Amino acid sequence: MRIAVLDSEIMIPVDYSWEPYEACGQLVLHGHTEPEEVVSHSSDAQIVITNSVALTKEHMAGLPNLECIIAASTGVNHIDLEAAHERGITVCRAPAYSTYSVAQMAAALLLQLTQHVSEHASAVSQGVWSSRRESCFWLMPLHELNGKIFGLVGCGAIGTQTARIARALGMEIRAAHTEKPYRGEIDDISWVSFETLLRTSDVISLHCPLTGSTRNMIDREALSRMKATSFLINTARGELVDETALAEALKKGRIAGAGLDALSKEPPGRENPLMKAPNCFITPHIGWATLEARQRLMEITLENIRSYQEGNPVHVVVHKKRSS
Repeated sequence: MRIAVLDSEIMIPVDYSWEPYEACGQLVLHGHTEPEEVVSHSSDAQIVITNSVALTKEHMAGLPNLECIIAASTGVNHIDLEAAHERGITVCRAPAYSTYSVAQMAAALLLQLTQHVSEHASAVSQGVWSSRRESCFWLMPLHELNGKIFGLVGCGAIGTQTARIARALGMEIRAAHTEKPYRGEIDDISWVSFETLLRTSDVISLHCPLTGSTRNMIDREALSRMKATSFLINTARGELVDETALAEALKKGRIAGAGLDALSKEPPGRENPLMKAPNCFITPHIGWATLEARQRLMEITLENIRSYQEGNPVHVVVHKKRSS
């Protein structure tokens, strides 16, 4: 069986070997794949593995041998699921591999917004502290999170873990019941409307999937309802946020700051309005990329290959056998 990996460079952690994958079939590795290279890089492959390279209806039409798409990611919005269903292509994903890492990233962004660690560390390295008479200094107001309200949008595994961290910092947890509430492992949580969450939260953290109903959910109207002292955290999908509206809100002081590990276009163009927005900290979509998380990702992806080959696919998003 021929197995094509479309973006191997971003997937593999240090010191990891592809040898277990090679035992599953003829493995073809492509470090990076442009949209126009998808068909040629996947030629004759029965299984295609993609972390972030999009697979469209047109791509699938050009791959008659394709049987299974394995997303080396939790989200699958880069794969045309409807087209896969129509063509009888199985689609699998990698759930829960990055739960702790992404939650940790959300916390890091929040602490950056409240403690301004990077600015103060940079100032010290530039000699500012050494030139002062005082025993300490700060460049801008610092904020304590104890007693503040942490607003959660999306209460799956990552949202739940992020809420645990926020609670450990002394925050009160509220969640929006925009969908059926997840009531698994979060105790003492207040379920409120999305509008109430916007209006009352000191921090709003996004952990929901990208769907038709969540796209641009943080738009100009939503931002206008947030506290002027509040922070927005997004470690989910960039398209959840209207980036032009957010940049405008930051420039006009309608909210206090934003920490983003995802943008609508990645890598972003220089014209992205958030690039120069004040008190906006953007990281290059690295929440999932700890060594430990990528190790789990490789193991789950390998499990998906083996399970499919054995005829019992797991972590299935789309599964429709071809008509005989």
